Amino acid sequence: MIPIDLSGKVALVTGVADNEGFAWAIAKALQAAGARIVLSCHPRVMGIVESILEREQDAESRILPFGAGTFKPEKVLPCDVSFDTMDDVDEKTRTDRRYAKFADYSIKGVMDVIARDYGVLDILIHAVAFSPEIKNPMWQTSRKAYHTALSVSAYSLTGLLRAAQPLMKDRGASAVALTYVGGERVVPHYGGGMSTAKAALQIDAKQLAFNLGRNGGIRVNLISAGPYASRAARAIGDINQMIQHAAERSPLPRPIEAEEVANTAVFLCSPLASAITGQIVYVDCGYNIMGV
Repeated sequence: MIPIDLSGKVALVTGVADNEGFAWAIAKALQAAGARIVLSCHPRVMGIVESILEREQDAESRILPFGAGTFKPEKVLPCDVSFDTMDDVDEKTRTDRRYAKFADYSIKGVMDVIARDYGVLDILIHAVAFSPEIKNPMWQTSRKAYHTALSVSAYSLTGLLRAAQPLMKDRGASAVALTYVGGERVVPHYGGGMSTAKAALQIDAKQLAFNLGRNGGIRVNLISAGPYASRAARAIGDINQMIQHAAERSPLPRPIEAEEVANTAVFLCSPLASAITGQIVYVDCGYNIMGV
């Protein structure tokens, strides 16, 4: 048997908001492989995630795969990836009570904690995406929402890796971001600039793979997951129809499971994928190959 052993590796999983999405499943799979887990959450959902990690009614969702025990991250840090440093925070956000209780919720703040407490970072998972107008068709998307979608969903990968590079260089480190076929093809109701943001994320990841491969041997890959009814995806409105449509047309005629995305992420972060970088790995039961 070829084992995947990430013992002692430090992994930052961004964008955790609940115990249903890909980020949660990836974090659990990485810990099951031995990694030390740091979660980052938007300040508005910190309380939700902290509760999920403690509440008895959520105990089942904390069971690790492969009989590896119970999920328990070492740290849960606030992070709004809109802000590279606290100097970028606008006054409205600073005075928002959901933010004001945190001294630092910038990308730099997260990396400063990791640098202080670990000194290194081996794995970075980018699972952040947001548009305030995702239900709007492209032609009805405002400029403000478009810019927000690009900043949060695409540029944040660059911001995170720029800040993390000193901690990740020359360690065989790996970054994995999540994308969707909506960045390559028209998906009805996947609007508000999100399709544009995913397209940008995909070319950004390839450029970052080149830049950081030459500057520290850091690998950068993407997982394009099939439609999945996470809490965030349900905001789109017709996610169940999207799942059914993909399942009916895929070579493997079924929906995907979050654990399948998580297992792929663990592989991409492991030494078994040491020569894989700049790639999009489709975990969608083959839906992306279909023409009709």
